[in-house]
Amino acid sequence: MSKKIIQTDKAPAPIGPYSQAVLAGNLLFVSGQVALTPGTGELVTQDIASETHQVMHNIKAILNEAGLDFQHVVKTSIFLSDMGLFGAVNEIYGSYFSGAYPARETMAVKTLPKNVNVEITVTAMVGA
Repeated sequence: MSKKIIQTDKAPAPIGPYSQAVLAGNLLFVSGQVALTPGTGELVTQDIASETHQVMHNIKAILNEAGLDFQHVVKTSIFLSDMGLFGAVNEIYGSYFSGAYPARETMAVKTLPKNVNVEITVTAMVGA
């Protein structure tokens, strides 16, 4: 099986030893995205809505670099700093999909990178 690294400057550069995404066969594995602004690396932290939108924009940029979009996403994982944020994040997250929602789990964790409130990872399928 072939493996290709996906990298775009339209999403934030990795903050550790990992790739933005890896295409393995017909599956794209997108690393967890937080609300870092591409180019500047500054965090978007005004409110949970702005933070979630930035995360989804980062995911969209990586998907687009691979020639995909949210319709190709088959699985997501959402990590929250507090389950009390679930409703707001869920509403914004859902607005990026057009009806055919991927499989998903959402969990609250003790701490996320850079002390953000939300991190989302996705798996997409070429040809989905």
